[in-house]
Amino acid sequence: MLEENVIIPFLKKFDQYPFSVKINGKEYRIGDGEPEFTVDFKKPVSLTSLMTSTSLALGEAYMDGDLEIEGDLYYALDHFLGQMDRFSTDESALKKLMFPSTGKKNQQKEVQSHYDIGNDFYRLWLDKTMSYSCGYFLHEDDSLYQAQVNKVDYILKKLYRKKGMSLLDIGCGWGFLLIEAAKKYGVHGMGITLSQEQYKEFQKRIDEEHLGQLLTVELMDYRDIPKCGQKFDRIVSVGMVEHVGRDNYQLFMDCARETLKPGGLFLLHFISALKEHTGDPWIKKYIFPGGVVPSLREMLSCAAEDGFHTMDVENLRLHYNRTLLCWERNYKEHIGEVRKMFDERFVRMWDLYLSACAATFHNGVIDIHQALFTKGTNNELPTVRWY
Repeated sequence: MLEENVIIPFLKKFDQYPFSVKINGKEYRIGDGEPEFTVDFKKPVSLTSLMTSTSLALGEAYMDGDLEIEGDLYYALDHFLGQMDRFSTDESALKKLMFPSTGKKNQQKEVQSHYDIGNDFYRLWLDKTMSYSCGYFLHEDDSLYQAQVNKVDYILKKLYRKKGMSLLDIGCGWGFLLIEAAKKYGVHGMGITLSQEQYKEFQKRIDEEHLGQLLTVELMDYRDIPKCGQKFDRIVSVGMVEHVGRDNYQLFMDCARETLKPGGLFLLHFISALKEHTGDPWIKKYIFPGGVVPSLREMLSCAAEDGFHTMDVENLRLHYNRTLLCWERNYKEHIGEVRKMFDERFVRMWDLYLSACAATFHNGVIDIHQALFTKGTNNELPTVRWY
């Protein structure tokens, strides 16, 4: 009776798609029509926790095995997470989680908590390029690997790179983009990251590919780039600005402006939101501590403040949905190996993360944009889209 009086009325607002709820052997229907999926509560979730953060309450219940989805997890989430605007979040009760320090030491700790859990783990489900960002599926039958090669090639074409140019990659990951830039175009590149694991792997790749004359990688905070005194012809940043925090978006763009030569090109590839939002509590607690997804308009506004001219903006949302589904499939295929590395709570957490992100991109809860800027005016670029 308690569940019927408390949890079921709370869940009834998520009625866009009908689904079933099982609690203590009883089954309840939410919405009209044949249920699309079934949520089985092995243990009831308190109304207080659902009201404090619907995301945290349901996410933790799934991680702990107190909530099971009958059938395909992605399918269920795809039919549920389009209603995230109906989730409850008490930001005052979650102040420490939602608004952490944006200082250097804390942000380094946050980045390392995600990216330094082990290169061997990421190798299980990423492709051999070790690209942990949205692929670009040019053709229906493109593999994940091909999509990542396409993505890097597309970015380098947008940057109108030429032999001997200098390229800075802010948040370079495991280095595939810069390696391709050096091998294919003779570009001189520098990558920066806060991840020890990424730094070590990228340095190893530079040595193996004999690219030491063209590439360097540094453990560096973006705020320290101007102190290096180097100026670059081109700058790229893929999936990094989401880690700097809303208070630092302008500072991030300032650092790019100070480091880019006049007329230089800057490509910013980032997960975006339609409107400004503080973020999801479960993602912030377990996946990306301190992460904040910017809106497209605030990044364009920050760019304008620094005299960046916006040349092009492209939305790759459905490409990221497909990328995540590839990662999720790979993850499931190697889940036995993951279990040897981590406990069951982590295994379920990561499964939920990959499926939930795929669903949020599919539902337009979040987008991903590539924005191309020039520092000041550049009249030497082709007047049509050269790429």
